Amino acid sequence: MLARAARGTGALLLRGLNILIPVLDRIRYVQSLKEIVINVPEQSAVTLDNVTLQIDGVLYLRIMDPYKASYGVEDPEYAVTQLAQTTMRSELGKLSLDKVFRERESLNANIVDAINQAADCWGIRCLRYEIKDIHVPPRVKESMQMQVEAERRKRATVLESEGTRESAINVAEGKKQAQILASEAEKAEQINQAAGEASAVLAKAKAKAEAIRILAAALTQHNGDAAASLTVAEQYVNAFSKLAKDSNTILLPSNPGDVTSMVAQAMGVYGALTKAPGSGAQDSVSRGSGRDVQGTDASLDVELDRVKLS
Repeated sequence: MLARAARGTGALLLRGLNILIPVLDRIRYVQSLKEIVINVPEQSAVTLDNVTLQIDGVLYLRIMDPYKASYGVEDPEYAVTQLAQTTMRSELGKLSLDKVFRERESLNANIVDAINQAADCWGIRCLRYEIKDIHVPPRVKESMQMQVEAERRKRATVLESEGTRESAINVAEGKKQAQILASEAEKAEQINQAAGEASAVLAKAKAKAEAIRILAAALTQHNGDAAASLTVAEQYVNAFSKLAKDSNTILLPSNPGDVTSMVAQAMGVYGALTKAPGSGAQDSVSRGSGRDVQGTDASLDVELDRVKLS
């Protein structure tokens, strides 16, 4: 839609049929109500950290009031362009170089707000502003590239150190777990070994107790003393045959070859021990066994002769 402003009366001619008075009225301004695109020329701007940038942009605006756009300002597009450039320099001076690249959207929004506040009396509304290119001086660009490379090397070093730390932690944790498992295994082994030894000792004790019980029962039977004498004699002969084999120090009785006296001495000790707990019962056993011993003296003498010969 086109809006025409008539000279002289200052009337606004809209679309449709309009009557103009010759000589007095003529079309002076023609304003388009469509959205207008204006290229903002490249300009220099100094950032907060004193870096000079070359920056340009694109401005999108629309005439909202043709009368104000015609009579409020001489050249609305030029005025808006100059306002955009000054506002851009002002906004860039508030930001450092790093923030200029990170906050382009907020920078565009601030420029649009500043233009709308100033261009309201011109009947113009800025719809949006976009920064096209930002040119950095070559030395600053080199410094930025070096900074980026240093940052990347720093990240690589940090990642490598973190990887080394994680590796060391994992190795230490593995050794810790291995030691814990080894100690638990050793503990279980010791417990099992102790349980086995205890079972073995208990089994030996039970076997020895059973052997003693059977031996005691055998001694109370017929010819028990004779059998005990024979066993003592055999053990004496076996011990006598092992003399001077394990050590040079030997303790011998006064007459080591007299097996009969040794057996009699051992049986005397056994008789003294058996009489101590209860003499009455043992006397009856002794009387009964005395009769049996007389009957077996001959067989005992023969067995002792056999043991001596062996």
